[in-house]
This record gives sequence, C-alpha cells and structure tokens, in this order.
Amino acid sequence: MSYIEHIIGIALAVLYWLFTAVVTFRVIGRRNPVSVTLSWLLVIYILPLVGAILYLMLGELNLGRQRARRAEAMVEPFLQSIAEDFRTVNGPLPGGPLVQGIRQLIETRLGIGALGYQQMELLDTPETIFSRLCKDVTNAEQSIHLETYIWYPGGRVDELGEVLILASTRGVKVSLLIDHAGSRPFFRSSWRKRFIDAGIEVVPALPVRPWRALAQRIDLRLHRKLIVIDGHLAYTGSMNMADPSYFKREAKVGEWVDIMLRLDGPAARGLDKVFAWDWEVETGVRRLTPALPSPPNCYKWLSILPSGPGMGEDLISQAVLSSIYRANDSIVISTPYFVPSEAIFDALCQAARRGVRVKVLVPERNDSHLVGWASRAYYERFLQAGGEIYLFRGGLLHTKAMLMDDQLALVGSVNLDIRSLQLNFELTVTLFSPEGCAAIKRLLEGYLADSQSLELEQWQTRSRAARVVERMMFFLSPLL
Repeated sequence: MSYIEHIIGIALAVLYWLFTAVVTFRVIGRRNPVSVTLSWLLVIYILPLVGAILYLMLGELNLGRQRARRAEAMVEPFLQSIAEDFRTVNGPLPGGPLVQGIRQLIETRLGIGALGYQQMELLDTPETIFSRLCKDVTNAEQSIHLETYIWYPGGRVDELGEVLILASTRGVKVSLLIDHAGSRPFFRSSWRKRFIDAGIEVVPALPVRPWRALAQRIDLRLHRKLIVIDGHLAYTGSMNMADPSYFKREAKVGEWVDIMLRLDGPAARGLDKVFAWDWEVETGVRRLTPALPSPPNCYKWLSILPSGPGMGEDLISQAVLSSIYRANDSIVISTPYFVPSEAIFDALCQAARRGVRVKVLVPERNDSHLVGWASRAYYERFLQAGGEIYLFRGGLLHTKAMLMDDQLALVGSVNLDIRSLQLNFELTVTLFSPEGCAAIKRLLEGYLADSQSLELEQWQTRSRAARVVERMMFFLSPLL
C-alpha cells in the first residue's frame, strides 16, 4: 500500500511541476510588460498551484469567443459610421502642439477626429448631477441610452429610476447596460424587474459566471459612465449611478466626490456610437444610426477616447504618455488610485525633473486598502523627483482628471492604475477648448484648496513596518 502511495505522490509532484512549468512559459510567452510578468511569476511561485490557477483565470485578456468575435466584427462598421458622421477638422485647434499630439494619436489609431459641441457644463455635486439628469430624462422624447459600472439603489438613484420608468411608459426607448460585477446590489433588488416590466431593456454587461472562469476572464469590467438622451445630449465623467449619501458608508472614507460633463451637439452623437459599440458586443444587436442630414455648426472641440479590449491595445496609456511628454509648464492629476505603469511613472518623474510642476491629488483615505498601500509605494520616489502630492480631505476623491499646461484636459472614467489603463472598458474625453480647460482648472484648484500637501521629510518618518507593506504591494501593483 505504501508503495502505491509513493508512486501516486511522485506522479502528483511531477504533474504539479509540469503544470507550473506550462503556466510559467505561458506567462513569459504573452510578452506583457516586464513588471506584469514578474508580478505574476511571483504569485505563481509564492502560492503553489493557486497562483497558477489565478493566472489562468485573471492573467490574460480573454473576452470569451463570442464577445471577441463581435468586437472584431464591430471595428470596421464603427469607424465607418464615425467617418460618415464627422469630417476631420483641418484647421488649427486651440492648444497648439500639445493638442495636436493627442488629436493625431486618436485619429490615427481610432479614426476619430475632433468632434464639435455647442455647450458643455461641468457638474460637480451629486445634487446638480441628479437634478439635471432627472430633468433631461423627463424631457426625453425618443431614446435614453445609459451604461455604468455601478448602479446602487437608494436616494437620488431611486428618483432617477422612477423617471426612467415614466419615460418608458410614455414611449421613450430606454436601454440600460450595467456592469454585472459592479452592480450586484441592483441585480439582486426589485429594480431590475420593475424596469423590465416597464419595457426598459436591461442588459448585464460582462456577466460573471464562475464556471467559465478558465475560458473567459472574469475581472474585465465595463467601467464607462455614459448617458445619451435623444442622440444629442450626453453625460460622461467619473460618477456611477450611486448616491454618495447611501453608497459605501461602511467604508468610513467620506462621501465620494465626482463630476459629470453635460454636453450637446455632434459630440454627444459620437458618444452614442460608443454605447452602440458596447451594446452590440454584449447583445449582438446593431445600434449604429445614420448620419444627420444637416448637423449643427459647432466651434468648440473635443475628442472621445474609448479604450479597452478590442479597441486598441494600450491606447489610453499612449494618450497619457503623449500629453505628459509634451507638457512644458504644469501637470495636475486627480485620481483615486495612484498606481501608474512604470512608463507613466517615469514620465511624470522626468517631467518634474525638467521643471514642469507636477501635482497629484489623491484621497487622504481610500476605500481599497491594497490599492492604498500600493499607491503609497510610489510617493517617496515621486517626491524625490520634485513632484507634489496633495491629500484630499473632503471625502473620497473619485474624480479622474488631468490638466496639461492649462491647454488640454483628459476627463472620464480612467483611474491612474494598471486596471484602467490596460484592462477595463473606459471612456475619456479630451477637451481642447479654452472654456472647457478653464472649467477643469477651477475644479482642480478647488480640490487643492481642500487638500494637505505631503512633504518629503514628513513622509520619510513613516514606520519600518509601513515600508515593508508598501514594498510587498509595490511588487503586486501591476496586478491590482
């Protein structure tokens, strides 16, 4: 009996090492950034067997065969629809070479040139966001397209739900695309049934099915925040459909602080095409609409930058890097999670060393302990390079915004971390107009006024234990 057990033991050991070796070669063969590769190898060897299984579940960009086919088939119709609707702007745009770099990148990679808009409002409180949104939904006549990462019932979100139901009952076509993992409370609540009973289309985006984890990556998420009403009015920014007075109160980090941009004109129509892309990838139903016969004249410009699997690898990282390297005077960044890629972190440090004033605003307290520790692992090197860190004390700063030389602003759903930069479906608006950049500047100045500067000497007095935890999280930061 012992002989058989010995043979079984040897066989299991051989199988384990073969399995680990196969996964190791698979990790190396993916040609990911070196930091990502080393982080996964660390996990695989520190957590025997479990680490290898985690890699197969979470380590590769795998949408699943059906979604991948739909995404690939959607590229050409999407770009063609954009080209038919929007003519390239040949004249100069505000911002000079800084703007031209981003515009050229987006136009070359995605075929999306500058889009015009007539008016834009920056809404920076939950009260104004939900009040304007509910009013616009009430006045909707034809269609409402909404996609979000989180729909959390309670407070003003329930008010929005009621006006969506009323809109549907009077004949407005309402379509909701809601991330399945981010909105579990919604899908477990009575709201989903109420919406469906009212004729609202409710589609869970990227539904989590644990039994398919080895065939489809389960942590890829739809992180965009987008609402388009009647094809000519749009909202986008950082705010989920969650009332801060109700959402994550148990985390004790204060209310979430967010913004949304409300804009009209052809740019809203361009954002609607992003919704059409996501809807078709998830459902297989095409929603691309033909061009308007006579679009309105616009003299204010922006570009939209949708990013994620199937929409250009690492595109958002390239846009961020391009804007950092072209900045000459100032860079101001607001982000809840500061876990940048090695390339972006080096670019920020280089910018600070060459005299650009680089300010990074982060929340003083974070809802994710792991990401919080990983963020702090970057502070000392960044401060030594001449960068400035400000700790926001007015709640959990969730606004994602970058302002370069007061001439170019990037605003949207992208956190400055690997997940947003390389994995999730995200949406960024690049603002060129002086009015738009001035609004973002006022917003960031308000955040700075409610923040405490972190000094290098102060930071270097932290405990040895804190430094150890930071280093551990630093090695795992490419995976967070």
